[in-house]
Amino acid sequence: MFQETQYRKIIHVDMDAFYASVEQLDHPQLRGKPLAVGGSEKRGVVAAASYEARKYGVKSAMNGVLAKQKCPHITFVRPRFNRYKEISAKIREIFFHYTDLVEPLSLDEAYLDVTHNKRGNPSASMVAQEIRDRIWEELKLRASAGISINKFLAKVASDINKPNGQKTIPPEDVIPFLENLDVNKFYGVGKVTAAKMHNLGIFTGRDLKVKSLEELTKFFGKSGKFYYNIVRGVHHSPVKPNRIRKSIAAERTFSENISSEVFMLDKLNNVAEELEQRMLRSQTKGKTITLKIKYSDFTQQTRSKTIATYIQKKPEFMPIIRELLYQEKLKNSVRLLGISFGNLDTHKKEPVWVQLKFEF
Repeated sequence: MFQETQYRKIIHVDMDAFYASVEQLDHPQLRGKPLAVGGSEKRGVVAAASYEARKYGVKSAMNGVLAKQKCPHITFVRPRFNRYKEISAKIREIFFHYTDLVEPLSLDEAYLDVTHNKRGNPSASMVAQEIRDRIWEELKLRASAGISINKFLAKVASDINKPNGQKTIPPEDVIPFLENLDVNKFYGVGKVTAAKMHNLGIFTGRDLKVKSLEELTKFFGKSGKFYYNIVRGVHHSPVKPNRIRKSIAAERTFSENISSEVFMLDKLNNVAEELEQRMLRSQTKGKTITLKIKYSDFTQQTRSKTIATYIQKKPEFMPIIRELLYQEKLKNSVRLLGISFGNLDTHKKEPVWVQLKFEF
């Protein structure tokens, strides 16, 4: 039996194939067709795939060549992040009609704490349905949602009835749900961890629950306590409306591999200009500058330097990028270069949240 007597009402809203859906919204000729945002049949990586493309096995993070092999008639389109940000802002405006406790995870998903929602609606499930209906009515985009007592469960639930659906896990169903859940579907358990769990005879939440805290800590280090708690429905992390951004980055994939540092500096100048604009727009400065290099064999390398003062402008950080580029000999020709700022001058603000007993 679930032990807690006070619960929060948490909704996880996840837009369905967001980038691809925006492209199909803006370009009617692409509707109903396999579509990949990003990449190409020669280069790059798929940022998002429409559900029509997913039927052929095309997924995000897949390289364009493989996507084309799986779906020969797929259409590739360049991403338009300014447009996605514009739509994302409108979606968040809808969220704020219901609660100020909104924690964006990315442009296309967010957590909402609706324990005390602005509509005074006691049903988190009804609030989620109303939000999804409004997104469709106002923006003609589909969203899925998960509703439960904490962020972990809401995140897992939102994936169950995708696309264009929602799933509620009420307090009384939490433990049975988790015990029967495949560990592959536990949010935070990746392929490597799942394989390790399988080797230990852990295939479901019930199997995971049998393991003691000591055993899980031994096998998985600090993550062991996380697994021990979540399989018991314990996840206290509140919805954080003032989520702190940890890094800001810009990168570029090239149409042809390059092997000369001189050419790379020219490309990095363009990347640096884009990064500078992002830093200025966000009114952010950073101390740690990282150069990302992806080689033609898809291996990746990062080189970083932390300085004493906060900077944000290209003339300030470009000499550091030059230094990092020439820091050591390149291993191969290069297909992608990126620059990122970490150790940002953001300040954490703790949100206020309340737990109440309620009905779903």
